[in-house]
Amino acid sequence: MTPSDPVSTDVAASRLQLPPGDWGCLLDGLCARFPRIDRAQWESRFARGRVLDAQGRVLAPDQAWQVGLEIQYFREVIDEPVIPFTETVLYQDADLLVADKPHFLPVTPAGGYVRETLLARLVARTGNPDLVPLHRLDRLTAGVVLFSTRPATRDAYQRLFRERRIDKTYEALAPELPALQFPLERYSRLVPGEPFFRMAEAAGAPNARTRIEVINADGPVWRYRLHPESGRKHQLRVHMAALGAPILGDDLYPMLRTEGQGDPGEPLQLLAQALSFIDPLTGQRRSFTSGRSLTM
Repeated sequence: MTPSDPVSTDVAASRLQLPPGDWGCLLDGLCARFPRIDRAQWESRFARGRVLDAQGRVLAPDQAWQVGLEIQYFREVIDEPVIPFTETVLYQDADLLVADKPHFLPVTPAGGYVRETLLARLVARTGNPDLVPLHRLDRLTAGVVLFSTRPATRDAYQRLFRERRIDKTYEALAPELPALQFPLERYSRLVPGEPFFRMAEAAGAPNARTRIEVINADGPVWRYRLHPESGRKHQLRVHMAALGAPILGDDLYPMLRTEGQGDPGEPLQLLAQALSFIDPLTGQRRSFTSGRSLTM
């Protein structure tokens, strides 16, 4: 079964630089590289002009596999689930767009989501195909996400994240930790775990650091303020679970829930509450705050 035309112009193409391989043609190589996509679907994409070179020219399925060639292709998902939660645009100018993401909405196309992503929704809303997220939030995490609106100034803002010149503040609801002294800092080394989409703490030099404060300590569930000083995948979730206080609604840590996709009635109680930085173009301090809140 292949979709008739599930691709919207609101969804940007994915890009791939062809790796070494002994495949005779593009079709064979793409089928081998993406085994979860059946051959008929790739044939349909080629037939509909949905596999292109870097200049946007349509490629043929029998074209030779050329190592290093950059191609573009459009992700397609059959029966993509609808995310019934709405994003908010907090700010927009010639260089930046700041969005307030709801729980459960992916930032970019991944897995079973293409149209139902923050990026696709914002491209459709603004009509700007040049939108690019400057950082990521997990699908289950809500809060502030920065987007670059034009290529000319993109690197100046991306450099802020690369050089850790962005102040990030999160809030979380998690079990009480009365035996610990706050504020505290958690240092550890995070590495890919099992299954591949989980992270784990391991021996070795720390590569992840989080400052943790308590906002409210009434009752068995406390409200925490988290300041990640590094940006490792799932860092806050792993660090809180390692302290003995996994974030409420977490389906990955400390144990993997087999049902997986997250319960809309029990969202992960983690919010990217604020971002602050010195604007590299103007030299002025800019701060953006989510309008969302976490509830017990």
